[in-house]
Amino acid sequence: MKKNKIAILIFANSAEKEMVSKPLPSPSSLFEALNLQTINIAKKTGLPYFHLSENQQIGVNFGERFTNAIQSVYNKGYDTVITIGNDTPHLTAKHILKTAEKLKHHHVVLGPSTDGGFYLMGLKKDLFNPDVFLKLPWQTTNLNRNISKVLASENTQIHYLEVLTDIDNASDIERVLNSFKSISAAIKSILLQSISISTKIIAYHITAFHNFVLKRQHNKGSPALLHLQ
Repeated sequence: MKKNKIAILIFANSAEKEMVSKPLPSPSSLFEALNLQTINIAKKTGLPYFHLSENQQIGVNFGERFTNAIQSVYNKGYDTVITIGNDTPHLTAKHILKTAEKLKHHHVVLGPSTDGGFYLMGLKKDLFNPDVFLKLPWQTTNLNRNISKVLASENTQIHYLEVLTDIDNASDIERVLNSFKSISAAIKSILLQSISISTKIIAYHITAFHNFVLKRQHNKGSPALLHLQ
């Protein structure tokens, strides 16, 4: 029998993999910093944790990999799993510890994200149904609503944490920076750098398009533009 029956599952890819799956205008240091912060958060809770990157994940799609990852933690003898990712800058150890506390009186704890998914899920083993999980609309805006509906139909007690933002695109970066919630100085600096890079890229494309239009307008000899004269 394990002394602590709750474990944290960090379901997060490496910085290299994140650079491919999330083509953000950000340096790889962003994903490295987020991974490091997530692991440090797990350590601060004092709870056992398992980090499964793409090298340890099993399955052909996200739903299969995530479902198998959760099952692997249950297979280690834990009866409750708290899953988190690596793309929520405002996530803290307090969110996880609060989840552990709420799970004493609730069957499920969900941390909704602004994109319609969730950044955290606390789930007891007796409610985990792999077949149902595999059918959920993973990585869509309907995920949180669907999983809440499925769990509610089982007469489960669900506790919701505050809504936080996952970083999936440039708009999410701006949303995080404009939030009044605290964020580490290191990650804030990288995010500001990302916004700067994004602004420069947009400015470059606008200038390039403007120059292209001007060049076309001055190309009086082009038959394709005779109708413009």
